[in-house]
Amino acid sequence: MKRPTIADIASRAGVTKAAVSFALNGQPGVSAATRARILAIASEIGFQPSSAARALSDGRAGAFGFVFDRPARMLGIESYFMQLLSGIQAELSRDHIALLFTTAEDQAAEIELYRTWWAQGRIDGVFIVDLQLRDKRLAALRDLQMPAIAFGTPEGSGGLPAVWQDDVGATRTVVEYLAGLGHRRVARVGGIPRYWHTKLRADALREAARAAGLEAVCVEGDYTGEHGARATAELLESASPPTAILYDNDLMAMSGLSLAQHMGLQVPGELSIVAWDDSPLCELVHPPLTALRRDIAAGGAEGARRLIALVGGSEVGDFQEPSPVLIPRGSTGRPARS
Repeated sequence: MKRPTIADIASRAGVTKAAVSFALNGQPGVSAATRARILAIASEIGFQPSSAARALSDGRAGAFGFVFDRPARMLGIESYFMQLLSGIQAELSRDHIALLFTTAEDQAAEIELYRTWWAQGRIDGVFIVDLQLRDKRLAALRDLQMPAIAFGTPEGSGGLPAVWQDDVGATRTVVEYLAGLGHRRVARVGGIPRYWHTKLRADALREAARAAGLEAVCVEGDYTGEHGARATAELLESASPPTAILYDNDLMAMSGLSLAQHMGLQVPGELSIVAWDDSPLCELVHPPLTALRRDIAAGGAEGARRLIALVGGSEVGDFQEPSPVLIPRGSTGRPARS
């Protein structure tokens, strides 16, 4: 089926192609009645300006970039990114902006993609995630002068506008909740240590535990179920096993729950479990998992709105999302031992 063109509109309206171009781009040169007739015909035949033509007219590509530099398989199992992308896409679709999404093997490959896309005029800006302690992307984006929005702490965004959650406050909320239940030894199965949010949560756990008079320990994970189970076994087989564990995502928490039950432990009687970033899966396991809930999709939409504004020339600052809310469920309770 042939794609509708400006020539098709001109033929139906009985005007020149120049007149159609004026009408479609809101420029003077045609009467109000002619403009209305042209716009009605364009809508009727499903005309959409090509990205190349749009770029020539206003210098914009009409697309934003998003590069995911974790293993591609994580997209299918990490609910956070699916929710984030859904929020971004829902907002971009309102303005008919495309999202150019791909994966990369590491930061160097991600940076090279930015340079290529920017040089080719394929994107107007990018979203970046997983801010790292020594993040090379920040300098590269400054050198390119590419508009960008960071999902993560302003402390690690290098001056880029950031959409962020209060990792410190949320961690403190969990520790105080567990302390109130009577837990004295708590642990956290964290994420990849080079990420800023991993550091913030680990530091906050230790500080909040000290303030509450609890023993605390952190072990590393990589957000996969395999690491969640392995870290749980390491903690439970230690000389002083914890009575409660906080996991950095729902997948590791579910794997930890399965491993604990396989070892014959009662949850929550002998072990309480808390997951970061609540998801429907947290309610499907038995017992259902206590979890920190926040509107991830809304954060994605906010980031999209801010990148649209930034590309449009507006001044854009940081945005702090509403604090995560702890949802108690059956996986937490008073410990049988202290």
